[in-house]
Amino acid sequence: LLAARSPQDAHLLRLPLREQVREGARLHVEQGQGKPVLSLHGNPASCYIIPHVAKVWRAIAVDLIGMGKSDKPDIGYHYDDHSRYVEGFVEALGLKDITLVIQDWGSLIGFRYAHEHEANVRGIAFMEASVRPLNFKDMPLDTRIMLPVVRTFPFGYLLIQVGNIFLSKLLHEMTLRKLAKEEIAAYNAPFPTIKSRKPVAQFPLEVPFDGKPVKNHSTVAGYSEWLKVTQMPKLFLKFSPGVLINKDMAAWIEKSLPNITTVDCGAGKHFVQEDDPDLIGQEIVAWMSATQSKKK
Repeated sequence: LLAARSPQDAHLLRLPLREQVREGARLHVEQGQGKPVLSLHGNPASCYIIPHVAKVWRAIAVDLIGMGKSDKPDIGYHYDDHSRYVEGFVEALGLKDITLVIQDWGSLIGFRYAHEHEANVRGIAFMEASVRPLNFKDMPLDTRIMLPVVRTFPFGYLLIQVGNIFLSKLLHEMTLRKLAKEEIAAYNAPFPTIKSRKPVAQFPLEVPFDGKPVKNHSTVAGYSEWLKVTQMPKLFLKFSPGVLINKDMAAWIEKSLPNITTVDCGAGKHFVQEDDPDLIGQEIVAWMSATQSKKK
């Protein structure tokens, strides 16, 4: 396991022009060598948060468009936008037989990709993920109070883009350990201005809660039904008490999803990669080795 924050082989990948990808847009990618393991982060993070599973596998951690060191084009940063950029990224690198490692918003993008490109995905490892459409009533009380507010204009704009609440408050409240000053600086670096925080503010509007937005709800409901029938290997890294995956959701996952391996990782809220990156990396490597052996 490599837990280094700044791999030497980090670079900017210029995507080819596609109908869905704006000309000249660049995605920041950090990668190792071997079989492809694509990690997709959440909000307000970047590949900085992702435990690297290098040496054994080709571990690829990409900053979503508008996040981290990736470009910040003038787009809407909708669910469809992020999905199209990730699809373009996979095509540009020619990735085949991918294992996905996903959390938070990376899970909505990753599960969708696996559902729509099942033949190109060998397995999914997930933690604090959106495995089915969410309801406000299932969220912790503080989240249940906060989310409707940030999903309403102008309060969301003022709190997230102007007040920077996701980075100054929520990141810390949803991580068990205290982040070091240099870590906080790394999280804040991509978002120095009100304008640069547009992607951070848009994400909460895109998550389907109580059936809205309708289109996004349909997408999540579609991959949720698929997850209940596909035999694709799955690794569920369970943390407690969690945010997206609480006790009841965890029980539903273990009961409803076939061919799943569950690892109880102990205490964790939402940004679990910050609390136990070594354990996460080790369990992913062990699971991948086991599933590969079964295929032989």
